[in-house]
Amino acid sequence: MSELFDAVDALVASRSALPPPAERKRLRQGHGLTLDEVAAALRVRRATVSGWEAGRTEPRPPERDAYARMLKQLSELYPADVPVPAEDMAIPQEPAVGAGPGPSAVEPTEDTVASQAPAAAPPAVEPARARAVPAAPAAEPGSTTPHPPAPARVSAGAPRPPAEVGPASRRPAASPARTAAPAGGADPRFENGPLAVVDAVEGQVLAYCVGGLVLDVPAKSLPALVEWALREARLGQPKLSGSGQDADPLLVLTEAALERYGLPVALTGEERLAGRIPEGHKVIKQLARANWQLTKRGFGPWGRVYRPAQGSERSCVQVCIPSWDALDTRHWADAAQLTPADLAWLLGLYASRVMTPRGSTAVTGLELMTALHPPTRASRPDAAGKRYSEHNPGSLGRDPVDCAPCEAPDGHPLLAGLPRFHQRTPAEVLMEEAYDWARPLTDTECLHSHLVGIDVNMAFAAGANGLTVGLGAPEHVRQPVFDAKLPGSWLVDLSHVDLSRVQVAKDTWAQLDASLLPSPFTPGGERPTGPAWYATPTVAYAVELGYDVHPVEAYVRRDNGRYLDAWYQRLRDAYLATMADLGVHADLPPQEFLAAMDGYRHRDPQLATLVSAIKATVKGGIGKLRERPRGEGWKPGQPWRALARPTWRPDIRAAVISRTRINMHRKIVKHAAFTGQYPVAVLSDCAVYASDGPSPLDFLPYRDGKPLPGGFKLGINPGLVKHEGTQSVLWGEGVREQFDAPGLNLARYIKDGTVTNTDNGE
Repeated sequence: MSELFDAVDALVASRSALPPPAERKRLRQGHGLTLDEVAAALRVRRATVSGWEAGRTEPRPPERDAYARMLKQLSELYPADVPVPAEDMAIPQEPAVGAGPGPSAVEPTEDTVASQAPAAAPPAVEPARARAVPAAPAAEPGSTTPHPPAPARVSAGAPRPPAEVGPASRRPAASPARTAAPAGGADPRFENGPLAVVDAVEGQVLAYCVGGLVLDVPAKSLPALVEWALREARLGQPKLSGSGQDADPLLVLTEAALERYGLPVALTGEERLAGRIPEGHKVIKQLARANWQLTKRGFGPWGRVYRPAQGSERSCVQVCIPSWDALDTRHWADAAQLTPADLAWLLGLYASRVMTPRGSTAVTGLELMTALHPPTRASRPDAAGKRYSEHNPGSLGRDPVDCAPCEAPDGHPLLAGLPRFHQRTPAEVLMEEAYDWARPLTDTECLHSHLVGIDVNMAFAAGANGLTVGLGAPEHVRQPVFDAKLPGSWLVDLSHVDLSRVQVAKDTWAQLDASLLPSPFTPGGERPTGPAWYATPTVAYAVELGYDVHPVEAYVRRDNGRYLDAWYQRLRDAYLATMADLGVHADLPPQEFLAAMDGYRHRDPQLATLVSAIKATVKGGIGKLRERPRGEGWKPGQPWRALARPTWRPDIRAAVISRTRINMHRKIVKHAAFTGQYPVAVLSDCAVYASDGPSPLDFLPYRDGKPLPGGFKLGINPGLVKHEGTQSVLWGEGVREQFDAPGLNLARYIKDGTVTNTDNGE
């Protein structure tokens, strides 16, 4: 019943009576309150209160009830028939645009900042005009909202309205997370946020920014739009590291904007394969005439338009085109179909919690590594006080390094001397990949009723946390003594490691059924048969299990560090903050956690999309460390473009995947040693167990709410596990019989029971 009362209270609050806009302003001024004071009390932007007083927007819950309460109290102090004293009305007014500075001039508001053009701006680029977004009802999940009506323009040469009449209002809120949407940073250079979604409505071009701000775009061509974004729009994001670079403005072009600027709404089949429009396209010629350049990838779904940097000043704009499939539906769901305001909110929140998108989630994940560890920094001043660019310790530097031959993927120039169609053996190539292992159920397991899948949260991020990786080039060593603190690749025979007897703690050995366990040393879970190349975490785990190791040779990296720590922490914080917005908080008791996770994606589909994008940023960023050739006429033995990046580091990727797989196996062994239960399938970060009940709590050994030390623990933090799905044992056996595949991996289908084409678990 209390929930019904709360719902009724919220409904009443949503319709709290408010006086007319002019009266709201009179009451505030009558009490000597500034817009900033009211905004701070209500926890909204100054421009939001200004919009309420101007009648361009209306407050929404929960601010509406508090605002109505304040106005009611003020109306009792200052009735409508009592004039306000003249001294109470003496609030400074903004000078007209073009008026010279004087001692009485006030600091420019967002309105003037967005409207005044710097002297260096070309004549073709008009000042940006800010406009307020009228409030609209919150959209139901999955629905779209109409474009807001365009308010009256503010002429650049006309006298300006009073300073308190702000340019923007917060976008309508459909959930608490919406009201917390970023509204620009403290840096005045980027006061309008990191990005804008550019749309064309009835002949007008509008730029939807974060926080509900909408700017009137005067640009008549794409080159002019780029100039406007750099000179007038005040878009961008401050650097994430002291020695790094500020993020470039991001322009997201809707289909209407594409038509307005002469670009195709969709790519042809040939253009889609090429990933770009032809170089002879008229818009690309326009950019060239205006001295703008494109990267070698050309103008595609994610474009980069730039001029060579002049000193420390960059002139670069990123362009995202959703209708060209810039937002992969696997990670961004239906984000490309959102209204401009909704899309600006979603991408803006991603930018504030991760970084301004620079391309796909994979590209952004890789760019985030560089943004947090820039390759160079400014040196200390020399005798003349001059500073120079020098290597930034802890970074990967400016220049790429060669990988070890065993770390090179097929087709790499280091392998050009191998015979054609040569299949490298484990003793020739480093094969650190995620798990894909399954086995038939035992007779005892067939007596259980359910198969329950548990999934490790942000498994690859957890694998990167605290991991020491190489920063420089490898050093080849013969007959090395293994050092668990030294990152590298090791040729060693681990076939002697017997999982039937392993050390689970110091001086504590456990007897296990090795036939029911995957090997920790191979992705397929089979026991190795001889020497093979392994990353440091894999060899260290063999030592941890109680076995000696004697490497034959190694490629070690003595210049090393915890390069991925800051990257992990930022993505972890982004993930946890977004899950908290969805009602799933850290440190929930197990039963409450499972309840909170049940159906969390339906509470706010856009926030759920953000979760998917953050997780894809982790996996994609790690995968991008060993990017393969992408067409462009490449032939085996030739270098490809990604090899020129300092961040092309297959050794780092191998180390992260190795540690992630070992983390999973360690938990499996702890669980087996304590409970006698073994997984029937493992796929990447998901493990499936036979159980007498449908919940993870039916087989995870919790005692007084505490999990098995070192085993699986329910929770939302990276490295902890959540419920992936439950099916019946009969379902599992039926799938095996239907597809006649004893090794069929049930973990791939445990989520919803639908058997589809196999994938790699990524």
